[in-house]
Amino acid sequence: MMVIIINIERFMLKFIDTVYPKVNERISFTNNYVFENRSNNKDSLCIILAGYKEFLWDNIFDRIYRFSEDTIDICIVSSGLYSEKLSKIAEEYGWSYISTKRNSITQAQNTAIKLFPKANYIYKLDEDIFITKNFFKTLKNTYEYVQNEGEYDVGFVAPILPINGYSHVVLLKRLNLINYYDKHFEKVKYATGDHRMIENNPDVAKFMWGDGKNAMIPHIDDINEMLQNSPLSYSAVPIRFSIGAILFHRNLWENMKYFKVRLGIGLGLDERQICTYCMINSKAMIVSENSCVGHLGFQKQNEDMKNYYLNNPQRFEIKD
Repeated sequence: MMVIIINIERFMLKFIDTVYPKVNERISFTNNYVFENRSNNKDSLCIILAGYKEFLWDNIFDRIYRFSEDTIDICIVSSGLYSEKLSKIAEEYGWSYISTKRNSITQAQNTAIKLFPKANYIYKLDEDIFITKNFFKTLKNTYEYVQNEGEYDVGFVAPILPINGYSHVVLLKRLNLINYYDKHFEKVKYATGDHRMIENNPDVAKFMWGDGKNAMIPHIDDINEMLQNSPLSYSAVPIRFSIGAILFHRNLWENMKYFKVRLGIGLGLDERQICTYCMINSKAMIVSENSCVGHLGFQKQNEDMKNYYLNNPQRFEIKD
């Protein structure tokens, strides 16, 4: 019975995509939302997907406020809930807030982007991303340089994230820690997936946040300062990339016909879609090697990393 149900669901989704493509466009957005609008019609928009990790908010939003720029509209987006606290944070900082009734991550993002029609550059952040100084400027400068002067057509640009299947290798190389990681954890590879320690092992996540007797990984703000003082550097990602912190152009979103909306909350659907679209259409996924931001951890690391975060605030707070 389960096999029959799954096959029927797959047939229905394929039918919608192939026979009635306009239906897919209609379900990409929702009118069932609350929009607390403080837009200044900027050319750039930062949407922050938030609502489920309240213990991080003071730090996360303080960093975004401290390191934001006047050229960017900022909007907190909650998929499937309305938060009085997030509403108050947005009001305090002068940001917008969107809450959608349905818990669909992709539909919430589509709706948010649509409500800011003047925004051509879209930054997307998850609520467990700790941005650093010049994050916005560095990603946009890298995007424009690569697109206009570089060897690739750009799909999106991301910073180095120490807990990430691709860019943890970039960082380990910069810090001369490849041999150490090989010896104490696993063979270093540009590889993503929950079978890799970088995504499933809390001890690896703690190490990448600077844990350990020798604290071999510096504070995230110190890493970023080091990279900021280096010549412009970037690389193209040849594997699936975790999109917790990215910058893309509105044209990309429109050309791929928005983020797909499916049954359920769509966890990871936006990531699969944008990475697939970029690969098929020769749009490079670029990592700026002049910016580093923190990522608390992946799903299998979440519980341990929450406790680690609460017990080691000095590793996460802004280092002045």
